[in-house]
Amino acid sequence: MTTVAAIQMASGPNVGANLDEAAKLIKQAAAGGARLVVLPENFAYMGERDRDILTIREFDGDGPIQRFLSEQAGKRGVWLVGGTVPIAGDAPERVRAACLLYDDEGKRVARYDKMHLFDVCLPGSGEEYAESHTFEPGSDPVVVKTPFGRLGLAVCYDLRFPELFRRMLDRGMELIALPAAFTAQTGKAHWQPLLRARAIENLCYVVAAAQGGFHHSGRETHGHSLIVDAWGTILQEQASGKGVVSAGIDLRLLESTRQKFPVIDHRRLHCR
Repeated sequence: MTTVAAIQMASGPNVGANLDEAAKLIKQAAAGGARLVVLPENFAYMGERDRDILTIREFDGDGPIQRFLSEQAGKRGVWLVGGTVPIAGDAPERVRAACLLYDDEGKRVARYDKMHLFDVCLPGSGEEYAESHTFEPGSDPVVVKTPFGRLGLAVCYDLRFPELFRRMLDRGMELIALPAAFTAQTGKAHWQPLLRARAIENLCYVVAAAQGGFHHSGRETHGHSLIVDAWGTILQEQASGKGVVSAGIDLRLLESTRQKFPVIDHRRLHCR
């Protein structure tokens, strides 16, 4: 049994304050025995507009946010999923939403760039989002071998595209880390059903760390960070406000479930 944790925040435009808050919550998660800690999307910064994030972009491998993640992972002795960090893209006016994984010595071991960008108009509310104006999409799924299982990385809107998770499953994925900042409207309707569906159909654990609350821009995020097991059972959840959600995962139980209920082996169609 391994303890994993999802951190929930309501980040604002002050990077220093956000990092201080994240550090306190990482410490709390580690004190509770967590070996894997997942931060939410945009944990270090949420400004008035999407494009404000360009002001804090970093180059790959160097920058205060990346140093913070490395230092926290090593200091607390945890594997740390760094939500998303704005890493400079190919075009000067856009960045990548990079989900970075650090091991318990503070070494970066993986980078996943968010593939699916949130370009939508929400029915009935008039809210519009156009992430592609600010972000470049990634193109490669990422699954990493860790001491507590093969970990797949995904971010927020990725959750709506099951073919991504099937591709990760074909690479041996046993648990998913999903940082997110779901809107209040879409989260209320879809967040929990989608997370449970990804866990059930892939017979895997899901650790979903969300933004939850009101932000400086006036935007409200859904929260409800949670941990789901392979049967779709919600092990722990936090509805709103900052905090840490922790639960144990058991790879022996996961393996037994996959053997006794071999739905994965019964597939007739495969993503290519």
